[in-house]
Amino acid sequence: MAVSQDPEAPAVLDGHNVDSDTVEKKEYADASPAANDPFGNEECGEVKYRVMSWWQCGTLMVAENISLGILSLPSAMATLGIVPAVILLLGLSGISWYTGYVMGQFKLRYPQIHSMGDAGELLMGRFGRELFGIGQLLFLIFLMASHVLTFTVLFNTITNHGTCTIVFGVVGLIVSFIGALPRTVGKVYWMSMASCISIMVATMVTMISIGVQAPDDVQVDVTTDVSFQKAFLAVTNIIFAYIAHVAFFGFISEMHDPREFPKSLAMLQVVDTTMYIVTAIVIYRYAGPDVTSPALSSAGPLMKKVAYGLAIPTVIIAGVVFGHVACKYIYVRIFRGSNHMHQNSFLAIGSWVAIAFALWVVAWVIAESIPVFNELLSLISALFGSWFSYGLPAIFWLVMNKGRWFTSPSKIFLTIANILILAMACTICGLGLYVSGKSIHDSSAKASWTCKNNAL
Repeated sequence: MAVSQDPEAPAVLDGHNVDSDTVEKKEYADASPAANDPFGNEECGEVKYRVMSWWQCGTLMVAENISLGILSLPSAMATLGIVPAVILLLGLSGISWYTGYVMGQFKLRYPQIHSMGDAGELLMGRFGRELFGIGQLLFLIFLMASHVLTFTVLFNTITNHGTCTIVFGVVGLIVSFIGALPRTVGKVYWMSMASCISIMVATMVTMISIGVQAPDDVQVDVTTDVSFQKAFLAVTNIIFAYIAHVAFFGFISEMHDPREFPKSLAMLQVVDTTMYIVTAIVIYRYAGPDVTSPALSSAGPLMKKVAYGLAIPTVIIAGVVFGHVACKYIYVRIFRGSNHMHQNSFLAIGSWVAIAFALWVVAWVIAESIPVFNELLSLISALFGSWFSYGLPAIFWLVMNKGRWFTSPSKIFLTIANILILAMACTICGLGLYVSGKSIHDSSAKASWTCKNNAL
């Protein structure tokens, strides 16, 4: 490990050390912004990044997280049954809340961190920087691809396959690229407001529509008897609903006061978990075991078009948020420490535009190559979400508390908990890759790079 540890320093997450938070706040306040902050000194800059309040950050995180994930949950509940699905939603929400808090503490301890790549460099030197950075970038590009794919499903549904699906994909690429042009999340935040309203209204319309047209004898299972492959595919889709962690370091870096991140995190977890459980139960209760994924397609011939129309902003903007984080990673990597970070020069703006265009083209290629929604979500969750949301935060805690793992009962408990979270991440990654890979292979009848209708 490349991290130097002070054995006398207070533990970040020691519940019995009442002075730990105070000490960290003082350390953060005393640190030199120019030396530690990825954006340096912004006093005289044309472009300022550290502008978000905690509630703006929370809104942005809600917009990022509650989008595609919520659309697959009723289908996952139909596969697993109500009780296992609700237990998983609550359990993973609690673990995600905890690991998100750990990431916030890790950022306060090491203010220079802006991305998973920076965290990797802290842990493993240059190799870790490249490994974690490339992993984060690939994860974000796959998330962008899932939004392009959903965009084609959306417009094929609304227009009754009005044109070639590839054309819809190109339109989604162009619209997403335009949305990614702002360089600061402070500007993306305003779009995220529309995204939050969009998915809430679309989900509400879907629930009401399905409830009105549902027959009286809908089959609803408390538990189900299903194959391991199908069950774990559903589990990975639930995991996908809690994969916002990949963007946390970047969001915290652009907060006016990063110490308020726990408030943003609480806002995210309360809002998304409530919406997930209510939406999944209501739609599954009235749509039954044949509920589709994305769930909006279960609303009936007319109302599903209305629901998809209402969901247009969230499908675009949530993808734009992921795209912004991906672009910012490369942009900061190139210009960190230079004046171009805070200038509106031709080089600064041109570089951002070129990066955004290149990343969205790659995302579009992936979307056209893996045209199966559930399987793509499962692959993303297994390969990346398991580590960025669970495995790596557990490692961060172990690193921050190195040498103090068994110094008190609370430390022993947290050490065991983080080791178990790390083991869970390894299991999710291994089994998830197997079931998602097999599922994509079995679904190969859905051809790639085709004009065929992919509406549900």
